[in-house]
Amino acid sequence: MGRDGRGVKAASESSIEITFMYRGTRCRERIALKPTSANLKRAENHRAAILHAIATNSFDYTATFPQSSNAAKFADQVGDVQTIEAFLDKWLDRQKKHLKASTYNGYRKIVVGQLIPWFGTIMLSALRKKDVRAKMEPMNATNKTMANIQSVLRKALDDAIEDELIEVNPLARWCYSKVEAPQSKDDIDPFTKEEQAAILTHATGQGRNLLQFAFWTGLRTSELVALDWADVDFVRGVVMVTRALTQHSKAAESTKTNAGRREVKLLERAMHALLEQKTFTWTKGEEVFQNPRLERRWEGDQPIRKTLWTGILQNAGVRYRNPYQTRHTYASMMLSAGEHPMWVAKQMGHADWTMIARIYGRWMPDADLAAGSRAESIFGKEN
Repeated sequence: MGRDGRGVKAASESSIEITFMYRGTRCRERIALKPTSANLKRAENHRAAILHAIATNSFDYTATFPQSSNAAKFADQVGDVQTIEAFLDKWLDRQKKHLKASTYNGYRKIVVGQLIPWFGTIMLSALRKKDVRAKMEPMNATNKTMANIQSVLRKALDDAIEDELIEVNPLARWCYSKVEAPQSKDDIDPFTKEEQAAILTHATGQGRNLLQFAFWTGLRTSELVALDWADVDFVRGVVMVTRALTQHSKAAESTKTNAGRREVKLLERAMHALLEQKTFTWTKGEEVFQNPRLERRWEGDQPIRKTLWTGILQNAGVRYRNPYQTRHTYASMMLSAGEHPMWVAKQMGHADWTMIARIYGRWMPDADLAAGSRAESIFGKEN
């Protein structure tokens, strides 16, 4: 990179070399100046002016370095490859080969819905923090949503550095966020025992089995619909969770984390739901739960919500919450009953119990009046 990483260095006793990126190419040009401290500083200022001209799409290679062999090379090139839109289109296409379908779809929505409309006409090398801040400040969105948008852009710009299209990622170690007011109500809204009973009373057949199993295993909806009979071990009383299926994926994909690959203990009501479900799908195919209208595997959570879940809640007179609340219901039941948080964490696919304590802490019972007495009786006696 040159002197102290500034892009200039002594090339000979009578010249200084300047290094910079232009249209995805690392360029090195010499200036006929003796490399004194003063001249090196002049060269740094000259390089800064070049970078500014490149960033504002006003750089003329031939006028700046008329004797350079690079001038002819760049004379006929079209620079649209450096626009953020052109780069993101190609970048997104490359990501499709490496990402899960659900993750890719999330990237695509952010790129097409936000990043290209916001920054598409800007040259890739011209993007600055202030540009991102200007779009984020008026957004009526949570910090989590804004962080997701910036995360995709940051990853794309990191890849642009790897491809030597830019030298610096303006979002490196920076993320715009707002000071958010405390939430008056979180999204953890489990069903009571009475609400569960009403829901299951108004559900029938495969729908009832699916919902009862969901309430008593805490599986994510995407994990429920990916479940095969080969994943069920009736002898040991466990189900192996290794895959997930969303409406964006054509086939079941492995869980996002290693902790997500787990064995879940089949409690009595979960086991009963599976035994009832055997009469419907045990001999028909691989999947445990089917869409009874189509007699094939559910295609993600949206069909369940539209064709099964919403109607049952309406008929049962239960206030609407999304199907994911069955998972929260499981956690709240286990913790309220005094089950160990670490066991609950493993059942739900979390790497440790800190998330359980943070999210579901209000359902963890306080110590009873006899707490500490067992340890005191063993270790507290004087010799």
